[in-house]
Amino acid sequence: MNIQIFGTKKCNDTKKAERFFKERGIKYQFVDMKEKGMSKGELKAVMSANGGIDELINKDAKDKDALDIITYIASEDKFDKLLENQQLIKTPVVRNGKQSTIGYQPEVWKKWE
Repeated sequence: MNIQIFGTKKCNDTKKAERFFKERGIKYQFVDMKEKGMSKGELKAVMSANGGIDELINKDAKDKDALDIITYIASEDKFDKLLENQQLIKTPVVRNGKQSTIGYQPEVWKKWE
């Protein structure tokens, strides 16, 4: 298993995801989205594994201006806007090779073990 957890240090669901893997002795790499974020390729892979760009967008994001923009712009422009404004992505994003989840989903992660 090659686990990557994308999230922020303040996100409770990200902390719960880290605890899930720690408790099982599964090594993971934590990527702080405030510092680094996802690359274009990583974002595309997560998007395609989870049913499209709209599944990644956190409707409760604090940055309401960016959220309004991404909600109402043309579909073909959403990807670039989300890449620029990764604070709008639901966290944690947990990747295991080509598989990934958005949000806290231990029932899916258990199947990866």
